[in-house]
Parts: sequence; C-alpha cells; structure tokens
Amino acid sequence: MIIPFHVTEMLRRVMARYDAEKTPQKMAPNDDAFSLLRPMRKITAATVEKYWARLKPMAGEADQAALADPATMEQAEQYSANIENFIGTVKLPVGIIGPLRLTGMNANGDYHVPLATSEAALVASYARGAAAATKAGGISTAVLYEGVIRTPAFVMKDLLSAGQFVEWVVRNVEDLQAAAEATTRHGKLVSLEPFIDNNIAFLICRYTTGDAAGQNMVTIATDALCKRISEACPVPIEAWYIEGNFSGDKKASALGMVTGRGRKVSASVTLPREVVEQVLGTTVDGMLAYGRVANLGSLLSGQLGAQAHYANGLAALYIATGQDAACVAESAMGVTRMEPRGEDLYVSVTMPNILVGSVGGGTGLPSQSAALNILGLKGAGHGAALAEIAAATCLCGEISIVAAITAGDFTRAHENLARQR
Repeated sequence: MIIPFHVTEMLRRVMARYDAEKTPQKMAPNDDAFSLLRPMRKITAATVEKYWARLKPMAGEADQAALADPATMEQAEQYSANIENFIGTVKLPVGIIGPLRLTGMNANGDYHVPLATSEAALVASYARGAAAATKAGGISTAVLYEGVIRTPAFVMKDLLSAGQFVEWVVRNVEDLQAAAEATTRHGKLVSLEPFIDNNIAFLICRYTTGDAAGQNMVTIATDALCKRISEACPVPIEAWYIEGNFSGDKKASALGMVTGRGRKVSASVTLPREVVEQVLGTTVDGMLAYGRVANLGSLLSGQLGAQAHYANGLAALYIATGQDAACVAESAMGVTRMEPRGEDLYVSVTMPNILVGSVGGGTGLPSQSAALNILGLKGAGHGAALAEIAAATCLCGEISIVAAITAGDFTRAHENLARQR
C-alpha cells in the first residue's frame, strides 16, 4: 500500500467519529443569539463579580474563590494596567535555584533565581546545574549587544519608487530619529536599515530601551517615525504598516539569530572533572560524546541554533519576574557549546534575543515584584543584569540535561520527581 500508515490511521480515527447525518449539521455555521462581553480595563470588585456571574454555573463558587481569592481582590486595582476583563489570578508554583554564582559584567554575586512552573523535575534539574556551576567558581556573563527591533513596511507603486523612498529616508534620517525619540525618555533609535523587496521597503529600526524590555516603547516610537515619513516624504506611499512581520517579534527567525533582538548575552563556565563526576554523576568524555550527537540532531532537524531546552528555564523565569512570556518564542534561540579544557569541561551559551526588563510590563505586579526582590534586581538599573541571569540560568539547564541523558538518568529523574510522587 502506498498510503502511509499514519494517514490511514488518522482517517480511521476521524471516520469513527463521523455520522453522515449529524456531523454536517454539527459543523454547519451557527447563528444562535449570543451576548458579547463588555470589555473593562478598570478593575473593581463589581466588575469582577459581573464577569463571574457570566461564567456560572459552568464554573462554581470554588472556582471563583480559587481565582478571585481575598489576597488577589485586595490588590485587584494594581492589575488594571496589565490586563482587561479581569477575573482573578492563577497561582503557579514557584521554586528557587541557587545560590547561582555569577562573575559577570552586570550580574556579579550569588543569586537565588525564582522559577515559576508546573513541570516537576524542572527546578531540580536547573538547581543541579547551578550547584555544579557555583562549585566551579561561577558563570562568566556579558551583554554583548542590545537593540529591540521594529520593522515597519512601506508599499510603493514599483521598484523605482521604493528606491527613491529609501534615498529620501537616508537623507532625512536625523529628522526621523528625532520624531521617534520624542515619544520616550529612555528609548534611543540606534540603527535604521532599509531593506527592499521590489516595491516594498522595510525599515529595520533598532532601539536601546534602558532597563525595560521595551516592546511597547519601540512600537510607539516607530509609529511616530512612520507618521513623520507619511507626512513629509514626497514619494507616493500606497500603504504603510507599523510592523511588516520582518522583525522576529515573538517568533524564531534567522534575522533574530544573526542580528539579535533584545539583548545578546553570552555565558560560560569551566567545570572541573571532579565536579562533573561528583555533582553531575557522569564524565567529561561522556558529556562531550553526547554533545556531538545532540549537535548533529540540531543540524539535521534544522534548528535555528543548537541547544537542548532554553525554553524551559526562560518560560519559568519570565513568568516569575513579570516578563512577556510570549517572547520565549524568540528568546529561546542560541548556541550551546561544550569543549574539553584539559581534563575539564568548558560549557557556554550565546543567546541573541533575550527580552527582559527590570521595569515596566508585569514587573510591578505583586508576585512578580517579589520575585525580582528575591533577585535584588527590581527597578531601574538592573535590566542588563537580569538578562545575564537569564542566560546563566539557561546554561545551568543545558549542563544538567546533557549530564542526565549522558548518565542515563533522564527518564528515572522524571519518573521519581513527576510520576512517582
């Protein structure tokens, strides 16, 4: 049979649920009456109660008590700047790893890192990596480059018009920079690079954003820049869009891998042979051997970069500290390297798209503020240090998972910490 088994098996499962009479009726458009939710941004006890009245009886009193608990409701107004249609908060377990010693350009000292996750074994794994790194003297870190990208797109009549448009932009770049920077106290437009695809011109606008992650900041600044172009450019513009889906915002992209979006951070540690054997329960040669196989797998599967599981640590750290969790889609790219250093093991990660902030976004919310206080990194002046901690945390995860797979402990650890307790 030339039809692959997985196709015939899928059809079998679908047809088992198919009823010639009922299924077409069930899947037909439904024009039954409904009432829309009334959007509400300002949170009060009354607005929360109104939404819960809508949700019952599908959800019960116990569900309301779990989400809209007394502690949440006492601070409900604080969430008004971060969410609409508020009904409560989700309580996610938070664990800590550490002390994680960093000898970085911006993060220097011993840190306890909060990680919010519902995945058993994750915190234990990252904690083991942190223990090994700290016993080795700490992780060296540095922010290598920074700049949050927004890429507006301009549609012109033809290729000639696009070229004329770019020529005008280049001649008037200082005026455009002033228009963008007038919208923010902290953002600076540090690069503007045109990119033409026939009649469409993208502008790769890169900003530094101070201690904020800066997604909204650069959007507002770029909107002002685009409006200035629209008002002053003599070349006819048929349409323009604030984002041409070129920047890599919340998605893995080759552009982000090469040029970075956010902060590019590198972190490294040299693990002495005895630390690998005593803390990680394996050998340097064993980890290097598995590392070669893992890198081949990355290459063959078409990964953007080569790494084991940055997303695990990033998602847990981002949620705990009030970052935009969707940015994990682009932040979880980079390269993990493992090399021999005599009898010891050198491990590094380089991550070009770490999008974090110590101010703005969700960093001021009660739980997230507490997590940043645990790190000692709440408020202005700590954005770069937080980015270095994010990379160092990912390095800990890489060390631990490679050691676990090398030693044959990966499955056993998940059985003991997840399924068997």
